[in-house]
Amino acid sequence: MDNYILILLVVGSLLLFVTLGSGWISRLPLSYALIYLIIGIILGPYGIQLIKIRPDADFLERLTEFVVIVSLFSCGLKMNRPLNTLAWNSTIRLIGFLMPISIFGLALFEQWILGVDFGTALLLGAILAPTDPVLASEVQIKDPEDGDELRFGLTSEGGLNDALAFPFVYFGLYWLKDENWQNWFKNWVAVDLIWASFAGIVMGYLVAKVVVWLDQRLQQSNIDLMDELMEDFIALSIILLTYSLTELVNGYGFLAVFVAGIVTQGSYRDPEKPYAQLEFIERFEKLLEIGTILLLGALLRFEPILFYLPQSLMIAGLLFFVIRPLGSWISTIGDRFVIRRWLFGWFGIRGVGSLYYLFYAFGKGLKGELGEQIAWITLTVIALSVIIHGITTTPIMNWYERQIEKRQRKVQSVKL
Repeated sequence: MDNYILILLVVGSLLLFVTLGSGWISRLPLSYALIYLIIGIILGPYGIQLIKIRPDADFLERLTEFVVIVSLFSCGLKMNRPLNTLAWNSTIRLIGFLMPISIFGLALFEQWILGVDFGTALLLGAILAPTDPVLASEVQIKDPEDGDELRFGLTSEGGLNDALAFPFVYFGLYWLKDENWQNWFKNWVAVDLIWASFAGIVMGYLVAKVVVWLDQRLQQSNIDLMDELMEDFIALSIILLTYSLTELVNGYGFLAVFVAGIVTQGSYRDPEKPYAQLEFIERFEKLLEIGTILLLGALLRFEPILFYLPQSLMIAGLLFFVIRPLGSWISTIGDRFVIRRWLFGWFGIRGVGSLYYLFYAFGKGLKGELGEQIAWITLTVIALSVIIHGITTTPIMNWYERQIEKRQRKVQSVKL
């Protein structure tokens, strides 16, 4: 029988299982991503060998790129707070302090563990430091009306740090080509640090505003140009237009798409419209997640993983249990809710964003033995994150919700 038909059968069965069993799965110490990863390994060379292909880096870069921009827009749509420093205090701390601590902390330890130069270490640090907006759905905002600070901080962090790690990825790639950093540092600051970030913010705002304005004008007119069933595709058009136009002016498309999600959420007069778009995008995102993580599981190879395993375990251990938790503790000084401070440190889930940066680096010249080393360390760290965070997320979040309820009851009793 054709393997393609068998793959369709497996994927269809998987979709049926995770849909009908979603209520049961949500109570287990398992994330959906972990289930997809295990199925992907079973479908791969070490299982029943249904997936034998090894896609090239360019295909994987484009696939992960699309998955990330859809997820970033979804994160933006969930942002329901006014744009001021008080409302976004946790986000500012996580992005402004925790992300640099993670990138440079990883780079310093990687120099020691891997014996590589600073530029290479910084590249790997930038690949692994961002938390993932795709696989972290269990700890993100479930409802735009959700005001929980932990969920808001993790959602906004996932939406921003996949974009703001880009300058450091570029820094590492420039270093690989020319270790004499004085030759390109000024250009890096002007273009990759300042201009690309500025262009991302501006384009995200402008494109979303224009598309929402056109959509609302058509809705108000008497001309029936749009099928009601097609309205949700407005969200996809905003994603694609924002990303492509921003990239054309050398801006950060990831940042622009997240900003576009925020602008879209706050621009419609009908509050139900962005909610409907969010439901559509989240369903689409789930389908993309299934395909990507199945493919990741099928791509894993035991021999290179075992070869680089000591290095991977040291880096993953430092990232999960030392750098991220301590960085989070430092970044959230002043927050009196100690539990939340530690959970910010634990829920640093790595996933599709790191995959994209890895394949992007391959497309920009990363190759050879160094490329193999960075690739298998990255893939192993992501797989470990899917396993460790996938097992712990549900019980920890359930415990956290109980602690929130206890805290609220204490506050109410004090007021009475």
